[in-house]
Amino acid sequence: MGKTGSRPANRLVAEKSPYLLQHAYNPVDWHPWGAEAFQKAKSEGKLVFLSIGYSTCHWCHVMERESFEDEQVAALLNQHFVPVKVDREERPDIDHIYMTAVQALTGSGGWPLSVFLTPEGKPVTGGTYFPPEDRWGRPGMKTLLPRLAKLWSESRPEMEKAGEDLTGLLQEKSPGPAGQDLPSAEGLIAKAYQHFEQSFDPKHGGFGGAPKFPRSHEISLLLRYWKRTGEPRALEMAEFTLKSMALGGIYDHLGGGLHRYSTDERWLVPHFEKMLYDQAIIARTYIEAYQATGAEFYAGVARDILGYVLGEMTSSEGGFYSAEDADSEGEEGIFYVWRPEEVTRELGPHDGKIFNEFYGVDEAGNFESGASILHVTQSLEDFARSRGLTPESVKKILTEARPKLFKVRGKRIRPFKDDKILTAWNGLMITALAKASAALGDAAYAEAARKAAGFVLERMSHEGILLRRFRTGESAIPGFLEDYAMFASGLLDLYEATFEIRWIEEASRLCGRMIELFWDEQNGGFFSTPRGAETLIVRPKEYYDGAVPSGNSAAANLLLKLSRMAARPDYEKYAAKIFASNAAALSRHPVAHTEFLSTLDFAAGPGREILIAGNPQNDRFKRMNGILRQGFRPGDVLLHLDSGEGRSRLEALAPFVKAYPPAGGAGDEVRVYVCENHVCRGPVTREEDFRKEIGA
Repeated sequence: MGKTGSRPANRLVAEKSPYLLQHAYNPVDWHPWGAEAFQKAKSEGKLVFLSIGYSTCHWCHVMERESFEDEQVAALLNQHFVPVKVDREERPDIDHIYMTAVQALTGSGGWPLSVFLTPEGKPVTGGTYFPPEDRWGRPGMKTLLPRLAKLWSESRPEMEKAGEDLTGLLQEKSPGPAGQDLPSAEGLIAKAYQHFEQSFDPKHGGFGGAPKFPRSHEISLLLRYWKRTGEPRALEMAEFTLKSMALGGIYDHLGGGLHRYSTDERWLVPHFEKMLYDQAIIARTYIEAYQATGAEFYAGVARDILGYVLGEMTSSEGGFYSAEDADSEGEEGIFYVWRPEEVTRELGPHDGKIFNEFYGVDEAGNFESGASILHVTQSLEDFARSRGLTPESVKKILTEARPKLFKVRGKRIRPFKDDKILTAWNGLMITALAKASAALGDAAYAEAARKAAGFVLERMSHEGILLRRFRTGESAIPGFLEDYAMFASGLLDLYEATFEIRWIEEASRLCGRMIELFWDEQNGGFFSTPRGAETLIVRPKEYYDGAVPSGNSAAANLLLKLSRMAARPDYEKYAAKIFASNAAALSRHPVAHTEFLSTLDFAAGPGREILIAGNPQNDRFKRMNGILRQGFRPGDVLLHLDSGEGRSRLEALAPFVKAYPPAGGAGDEVRVYVCENHVCRGPVTREEDFRKEIGA
């Protein structure tokens, strides 16, 4: 990465983004995205070279070292182009537009993203990683840049026409009016299930071949399909995949958390970066698996993932950092891998031998230079039996060894940490923590979620408007749809975990602001960018559920949940219009919209509104509330009927609760009302009756 102080800084030195700052001392005359760069391109008659990436992107680092640190490449860029750098995590709108353009041009995409634009911002050509010299049959920067500069000089009208045509295509690809009726939720989910069944890897878990990503919202959909249909195969595929990931090298067996993806089909050799959104979404899925099966294994994995985030990825003010790099000391993965002698030096010959054999650390190695990635291939019981040991003795050795080796690992040069705080990703993490607190009965998780929620509301909002990014004391960039939808959804989950009225009030307020700023009155669905934001060549609208679920998926989930909690049929109508606006794509390729399908599953029901009245501090209330948290019931929403100030505040949000009195009589009285299909049954006051009522 750029060598600070080895040459004069470029304009990126004034930015906050860690990714942009990594390039602040390149010889390339980088500009941040903005009017100044495009005005320079217009006045000088040059193409813009747009480079998009993020701070923990391995190939972004490679392209920087090879190309952007190369004086000859820099000279070509500076002479013939206006170079612009964008952090995709700060500006997902720009990334979405130009990634779509490159995919249309080349059939594929990825980061680093390299796009050549007219001075009006229209893409004419592009690709991903470009080396400095020609390589593997593809042109390098030293060939490509002079060729494009010559073409622009000699054939500018033709290139401008190409940019116009591609921009027109992008505008056509932006979803328009609903073109067809939405098939039934059950039919769409069944179609996605058939795809999963056909692509499932019965040997290693997951779907398809290498590389394999922990796309856990797909597993969450399988759990919902199992819950809806009772199909045992759906649960088997979900469980086998979750277990395979947790035993493989993609999982950090010392520090907790999952790496970005596995480069092989066995989940053994990961791409070692760690992303906050992965930790949040996969922790939620392991919690759901625990609720569905009662297996403590899944709860343990969830605790380890959350422990990693709370220990390594949390600011002193409570916000959650974005990512950790794959590289340290210029090499990928070196922070995480082990050699047999390193282990035995710390643990001694006997315990070291047990640890090495259990976690697959040997002289041959399974990674570069003979090092080994920790992974598990045998159950603890089988391992112990094959060596004439008791499972208890092996467990003791491993339990005592892990913190010792974690401490040793901590003395190594740690991968770079991207310490910017993003509102949407914090919303996902708040959801995971809130659900963990409720399911696992650990108040510390709720407290961490509270602190993060308070941080975003206090430090990342201005006059009721959410901001996208916080770093080094500064919040900036108007929030995108995903920021509103994911953060407000996290607040609803935090309300259900704590029954603190503030969180549902804030979620309701943000939902209203989301509709005001992002709703497409003409075609339905939500735009990604707010009304009044910077004008780009396309106003993007995202539906595809990739590594991070789309903003429209999150918005539909928020609207449907609030429609149930606050009896707001107007919110349900907005959600229906979102589904209708994406009906064609959902019908054509449902597996590209798995979070959407989970939301459709919620919409289709059966679902219940459960109202619990009583004092949360009383033991009887805690027991009844504990019953609520048992089992996997994704269709239920919870409300607390307080008898104090919270009661009037809840009635202001959800007037229908006025008909249901709070607990009265003895101080430990608890009343629970179970509502289905807009009808609430009479109160249940006894624990055994309540268990029967909700099927616990």
